[in-house]
Formats: sequence, structure tokens, C-alpha cells
Amino acid sequence: MSPWLVPPSAGEEGNHGDTEKRFIVSGDHQTKKNKMILSATRNDEAVLSNLNAQFIRNFINMDTVEHDKIIHKDFVCIQSSGEILDRDAYMKGWANGYENSHYKTLSYKDEVIRIFGNTALVRSKTVYTKEVNGRIISGNAVYTDTYVKESGKWLCVQAQITGVAGG
Repeated sequence: MSPWLVPPSAGEEGNHGDTEKRFIVSGDHQTKKNKMILSATRNDEAVLSNLNAQFIRNFINMDTVEHDKIIHKDFVCIQSSGEILDRDAYMKGWANGYENSHYKTLSYKDEVIRIFGNTALVRSKTVYTKEVNGRIISGNAVYTDTYVKESGKWLCVQAQITGVAGG
């Protein structure tokens, strides 16, 4: 049987809560090559998780200098409205996006990272409070950031944000 990286099944021992990210190699045995793949995947997963945290920090701090370092030259963002922003328009909005959004708090949870060779999907749910018409409301959005690995470095090539109805 050919080994593949798969998420653990629900029946396996251990806690598989929202914050735990764990992979196993399927099949009856782990060869040296499989262990190396698993190790590389875990290293990449840690890097991508850190990039996800940095992405949110950059937004909150409106840090265009640091954000510019982690997004690809061909980056696009698909807003929850369906509007597609190219890199330049996105970065212009990034400079004051957090302030203009009227967020009071913003965090993320439920991070899921899927790696497919030199491409990765990073999905999380934001949890926020913001001021709208003088009232504080809370809500959620789910986003998926697509990363590509070029010359050993992960860069975000696309971000897509989906609002969660009633959330």
C-alpha cells in the first residue's frame, strides 16, 4: 500500500480538538522516505501556521512593510462581496483596512492546513466585534489563503473571505 499523509480518523486515540494539528502516514509501515516527508510536512505546517498568525497581526497593525514580504507578486484577494482585488489595490486598502473596518476585536480559530507539494491551503475562522451604526456587533468569517512555495519560501498567492451568515 502506498503511504499518504492523511488526517487522523475520529476513532484514533488522542484529543483532536480545534487547536491540534496532527498527521499520520497511512499504510503498514513507515519507510525512511515517508518519515522525511512527514517531517518536512510538519515543518512546512509550522511555517504556514506562523504565516497565518503573521497575516492577522499585519492586518491588525496595518503593517504593509511586513505584509508585502509574505504575499506573492501575483497575489489576488476575493472579498466576501465577490470583488476581486489585485495586489496593488489590496495593499492600498491594507494600509488602513483594520481602522476603516471599525473592528474592536479580531482573532482567529479552527485553523486547518492542507499541503499539496508546493501548494498549501490555510483555512481559519475569524471571530470579531465591530462597531456598526454606533452599536457593537459580533460575527465570523471563514477565509482560505492559498500559498505556493517558491525557492524554499511560502508566499500567499490568493486570499478568499466568506462571511458567515448569522455569525
